[in-house]
Amino acid sequence: MITLFGFGPGFGLPEISPFVTKTEVQLKMAGLDYRKEQARPPASPKGQLPFITDDGETVADSTFIRAHIEGKYGFDFDAPLSLQARAQAWAFERMIEHHVYWALVGARWVDDANFAKGPAHFFDGAPDHLRDKMREDAQFRVAENYLLSGLGRHAPDEDVDLAVRSLFALSVQLGDKPYLMGNTPCGTDATAFGAVAGILTPFFDSPLRARVEKFDNLTAYVDRMMLQYYPEFGWAPLQQEAA
Repeated sequence: MITLFGFGPGFGLPEISPFVTKTEVQLKMAGLDYRKEQARPPASPKGQLPFITDDGETVADSTFIRAHIEGKYGFDFDAPLSLQARAQAWAFERMIEHHVYWALVGARWVDDANFAKGPAHFFDGAPDHLRDKMREDAQFRVAENYLLSGLGRHAPDEDVDLAVRSLFALSVQLGDKPYLMGNTPCGTDATAFGAVAGILTPFFDSPLRARVEKFDNLTAYVDRMMLQYYPEFGWAPLQQEAA
């Protein structure tokens, strides 16, 4: 059986990491049996989550896990998309993972109030004399990566503006369809869902969340995907909250 290693539930979400969420939803899409275990990034061969073990083979990084599922189990996440639609789906996935994701990171880690409410608690189990320093160092490292991503080089309102332009593109692509590319979910839906749900979780307040909540089709999309893939979680519908 496949074992998926992730962070686990938190921040009002069934899984903290949008990348782990992506892989978990894709495992569900493929109808594969799996079990889930909590881990921390140093346990992974690539120093990041998720990773899986499958019959003694370890595969790290969500994109390579998808390729492993497709190759070993013959599941096509993008059926029945045309070649052009597959290319478009890939382009949206890259936009989400290399742009939208970093906006989420900024809202969680760079915003001091959200950091104190959320990621700072990753270090609650550290020794008393090291805890504050570990929190400070971790926030600094993430903020440095946020800067290197490009978004962190802009003023707070400017980085949100840029992120919202990408989310607007996602909203336009979704339109009134149930899924990004049509009437059936594809691999990129798992990616989009993980990132947008991570932004919209009511656990964190941020200017980014406030702006994204105005895209009614994205909030409905997150509600729909959550009900479909995590029916046991008890997600409070975002549209209901907005009302």
